[in-house]
Amino acid sequence: MIAITGLYAGLIALVFLVLTFRVIGYRRANRIGLGDAGDKTLLKRMRAQGNCAEYAPIGLILLALVEAQGTPGWVVHGLGIMLLAGRVAHGYGFSASPPVMNLRVGGMLLTTGMIALAALGLIAHALV
Repeated sequence: MIAITGLYAGLIALVFLVLTFRVIGYRRANRIGLGDAGDKTLLKRMRAQGNCAEYAPIGLILLALVEAQGTPGWVVHGLGIMLLAGRVAHGYGFSASPPVMNLRVGGMLLTTGMIALAALGLIAHALV
């Protein structure tokens, strides 16, 4: 069973929904149906949502595989916290006006660091 990953999948899904509703709300308030209509605020919100949709799935797949291989729970939680914190920090930092670059960069470092650690751990486990 991969119960720990389920926790982080649920939490990250909520982050994704918040980013999604920010796009939808902005579109409705500004009557923008398709694309970004050259609106930089909408574009930032769309990219924050898109970035989450691009990075979260691979992170969650790797987390589930790490957990399924019997990795200690504290390690799985550590990786899950890295991914969750990275997605929250990046989503907020990227879509804020003006952008909060420290959060954006820190969020990507946490996310890519989690992906790298999980990938290396899985490779090491497979080779032993």
